[in-house]
Amino acid sequence: MILESNVNAVSQDLRVLLEDAHTLLIAAATLSGEKADEALVKGVKLVELALQQAQEAQASLISGRKLIVRTTNDYVHENPWCALSIAATAGVLAGFLCCRK
Repeated sequence: MILESNVNAVSQDLRVLLEDAHTLLIAAATLSGEKADEALVKGVKLVELALQQAQEAQASLISGRKLIVRTTNDYVHENPWCALSIAATAGVLAGFLCCRK
């Protein structure tokens, strides 16, 4: 839930940054001289910023997923019979759903 909202926010930010960079690079292609150089530099900086944000988002997602895996692993080791009953129930339900006529 929280991770999804963060991913959506970062995704939207990246989309805006890349659109801005795209616009600047197109403008740089049509401009000449000093203005073209400025637009190119701004475009490159925006792309670098987008890449940095994507890497930070990826690192955040990975650490969040590792926490979920660690928590699940701890729970299964502390409550093996409960975990086994949950898995068996899920398997039975999946079997019933798959074999319905």
